[in-house]
Amino acid sequence: MSQDPFDPSLRSRTSLGTSEAKGLRLLAHHDLAGNGDGFQVMRNGDALYVGHNGTSRMGTSILDVSNPAAPGLVAQWPAPPHTHTHKVQIADGLMLVNQEKFPMGPAPAAGPHSAGLAVYRLDDPFKPEPIGYWESTGRGVHRPTYTGGRYADLSATPEGFRDRIWVVIDLEDPENPVEAARWWWPGQREDETPQWPEGERFAAHHALIDGDRAYLGYDDAGMLILDVSDMTAPQRVGLVAWEGGATHTCLPLPGAGVVVVTDEQQKDGPHAPERLMRVVSMAEERVIAVVLPPDPSFAERPLRFGPHNLHENRPGSYRSERLVFATYFSAGLRVYDLSDPEHPQEVAHWVAQPAPGQPVTQANDVFVDEDGLIWVTDRAGGGVSVLEAEPELAALMRDAEM
Repeated sequence: MSQDPFDPSLRSRTSLGTSEAKGLRLLAHHDLAGNGDGFQVMRNGDALYVGHNGTSRMGTSILDVSNPAAPGLVAQWPAPPHTHTHKVQIADGLMLVNQEKFPMGPAPAAGPHSAGLAVYRLDDPFKPEPIGYWESTGRGVHRPTYTGGRYADLSATPEGFRDRIWVVIDLEDPENPVEAARWWWPGQREDETPQWPEGERFAAHHALIDGDRAYLGYDDAGMLILDVSDMTAPQRVGLVAWEGGATHTCLPLPGAGVVVVTDEQQKDGPHAPERLMRVVSMAEERVIAVVLPPDPSFAERPLRFGPHNLHENRPGSYRSERLVFATYFSAGLRVYDLSDPEHPQEVAHWVAQPAPGQPVTQANDVFVDEDGLIWVTDRAGGGVSVLEAEPELAALMRDAEM
């Protein structure tokens, strides 16, 4: 449903403020018209795209952020029945949106759900035109990654598989996307014997690619390294594992020679199992540092406390191989300086006030745009907020930019 981006009733909502902060200040907030379960967020020009977790039943929202201090909702539409579309990718004039059974997990859906990847053309960035669809079958697509060009990649649970595998999609003809390759851990197919310890979960989350290497979070397996010099024939060439599990985002910083990795906190607190961020040497393929968690008092609070997403240094965004921006659920957004990769230091943070009826915020995703503005979603009803750096952090960001 399209709406007038200049309707004052849809402009910035500032009912949520700041709980605590260092180096960052709140510029504006929007509650996404009361559908505040914001998940993935991405800016392209004057348009901000937000996927919804699924609890509100909304699918995707588009905001006009030509004036970042007063974002306005332009369009918002629901997800298909029994489905969530919580991820969105923008590149080369295309928008990719996942479709996955909701609630997630192996239990049967309450009714028929959609399973695949929807492709839209963005001739008008505020009015996406649906042009193509790749049907995954099974439980559907969890997380696509697309930075432009011929290939996208994603995690999906196609029919015949126990859990998410890694799939490459050929978008040479975006109106007719086709599968180009797939990789799975031996035992993920239902007719295979699982090749992992009992009680653990080996499942693809998403990969970030540097050159001919894809760094793929594979849940309890750790960080998988694939040779993708030929995207149609990915080959496993490495694995870095540790205790803890739920490996999520693997961000390569080639100039620093490291990959920064988050293990996603998947359990509510208080005192859920600890999940951490790590720094892995590319050359040695080993962990060289563990990022110290924020104030341990967060672990005593309800809902999730632990790392989740990183700003991924996408083309067209703010890019740095020194500063890392991470969402930490109830501990909000944290910013780390990796000038010494073996001794990462937190240099800034921002924690939102919780949404009405919620005990804490649940900072979910972060996108830092070319202007250095920082967009953060809150999956627990908090919508989307935009932050600006205080002068000291702004100077550090300018100095650390690629």
